[in-house]
Amino acid sequence: MAEGWARHLKSNSIQAFSAGLEAHGLNPNAVRVMQEVGVDILSQKSQTVEEVETIPFDFVITVCGHADEHCPVFSCSTRVVHFGFEDPPKLAKNAETEAEALNHYRRVRDEILTFVETLPEALS
Repeated sequence: MAEGWARHLKSNSIQAFSAGLEAHGLNPNAVRVMQEVGVDILSQKSQTVEEVETIPFDFVITVCGHADEHCPVFSCSTRVVHFGFEDPPKLAKNAETEAEALNHYRRVRDEILTFVETLPEALS
C-alpha cells in the first residue's frame, strides 16, 4: 500500500519500490481497499529485497517491525529509516467478519497515506 500511495501522490519526487524479506503476492484485501480510494496497485508485484538490493536507493523505509529487525545491509550508501505500521493480515486474521477484516486494512491504509503525504520532507 505504501508503494501505491507513493506512486499515486508523489511520483514527481519519489521513485518508489516495495520489497519484503519474503514475496507473498499481492494481498487481495490490500488491492480492494486501495481501489476504494482510487489507487490501483494491480501493476505492482510482490518481490524480495534481493531483487532490488542493487538499486542505488537514497532511503530504504521499513514499515513493519519484522523488516526493521531483519533489514539486510544494502551495497549502496543507503539510509535505512523505520516508520512502523501494524500488519493488516495479522490484524484481520482474528476478524469475525469480512467487514471487520477490511476495516483493519482501511485503517492502516489511511495511516500510510498520512505518512506518505509527509514525504520526502519527513526524511530530512
